[in-house]
Amino acid sequence: MNIAIIGLGLMGGSIALSLKKQNYVKKIFGYDHNKEHEKTALSLGLVDTIASFEEIKKCDVIFLAIPVDGLIAVLQTLVDVDEATTIIDLGSTKAKIVASIPSAIRANFVAAHPMTGTENFGPTAAVEGLYEEKVVVLCNLEESGAHQQDIAKKIFKSLNMKLTYMDAKEHDRHAAFISHMPHAVSYSIANAVMKQEDKHSILALAAGGYRSMSRLAKSSPNMWEDIFRQNKENLLEAITIFEEELSQLKKAITESDWERVHKEMSDGNKLHDILD
Repeated sequence: MNIAIIGLGLMGGSIALSLKKQNYVKKIFGYDHNKEHEKTALSLGLVDTIASFEEIKKCDVIFLAIPVDGLIAVLQTLVDVDEATTIIDLGSTKAKIVASIPSAIRANFVAAHPMTGTENFGPTAAVEGLYEEKVVVLCNLEESGAHQQDIAKKIFKSLNMKLTYMDAKEHDRHAAFISHMPHAVSYSIANAVMKQEDKHSILALAAGGYRSMSRLAKSSPNMWEDIFRQNKENLLEAITIFEEELSQLKKAITESDWERVHKEMSDGNKLHDILD
């Protein structure tokens, strides 16, 4: 198969590295609106060639690894692809993307969200093995064509990913709690320290805990603004529930109710009984 990747940053570049090892891949074509990203991706060997948009549309599989708003816009330009073409998006929200698919290419389209990534972005952030052993959520898959379903499953299974299936709206609510709200909190943690007059002295003491909590604040503002916009209602619900939990802990500390403080922390420990 000839595979095209639109968007040559962390997600697009990393999947390109993984796909290059697959024997079913004939050639990988790359496209990015940022021409410097195209040059860098080519020099790093992420893709075999940089292609025009018309060449991209002739490929067997087209991955959309771009911010959500841009992804929705690009979909409108792909209405004339061949009926056998498979279009797979890697966006972090799903409901608005699924609702925006032109009817002419609904069968071509597979809505996917690989639950992986790092705080870095751009072609130099591409990581080999980023997708290995990670979960990929396939949304509303029954609306995709049988051929496209088979192709998407084949590709993700070849990358040793764990496939799970979900409704797009259900996905977005879950993602708000486990991904989008934590990013919002991380940005706020970073800003809380940066607004202190003695921030340099504070940061000189920063160790593992603070670095772990603030790591996500390195993530691309362009990408995450899109995600926050697309999943606004679910994100606000998640932030509100987080604020309520933090308020309860603050109240217990204010009242020196250390038994309650201990219980709040013990309850939080239980999360890792599930994760581990």
